[in-house]
Amino acid sequence: MSNSAEQLHNQEFNQNPTQGADKRLYIDLDICASGQCEKCVIECSYYYHPDNNGIVSVAELATYALICRRCEEPQCVNACPVEALEQQKVKENLLIRHNMRCVSCKSCSHACPYGSIYPEHVPSLIHNCDFCIDRRNEKKEPLCITTCPYGALSLKSGSAKRDENTFLVGDNMIVHSTHWEREKA
Repeated sequence: MSNSAEQLHNQEFNQNPTQGADKRLYIDLDICASGQCEKCVIECSYYYHPDNNGIVSVAELATYALICRRCEEPQCVNACPVEALEQQKVKENLLIRHNMRCVSCKSCSHACPYGSIYPEHVPSLIHNCDFCIDRRNEKKEPLCITTCPYGALSLKSGSAKRDENTFLVGDNMIVHSTHWEREKA
């Protein structure tokens, strides 16, 4: 199972996910962006990186999929001094950040006229999420859910009823966020 960053880089990110009874990671980006917590204190049990916080890559992907306005002339991409940010024309202008190029200067975040690239989502270290697919039945897993003090994370069925601000993102996530839509602007 690919993690969110790998899904983007390997062109495996499904922009048209389908409903299903499977459990998916639910993240409420409105809670994450509310300012309740000064920094993310969530713990992560991703095996291969000891100080990983995989929710960073999940939130980055969700932000690019839902909050980014996918500008015709993306100032964030133009501001990147190392060409680490790319707008994929074949994927409806979805942004992708090439983690191995990114130097975490946060120029993209400062250049975005809409504030939709959060500086905390542009880390210097790569974070991975495997959605705890193989560990969900273990005690205290997924660890991110059990350690989030604000209730921003949970597991929900992919077939659960969703309100107008809750979306399937890729094949492993359900995201609640105040979504920007060009048609409603």
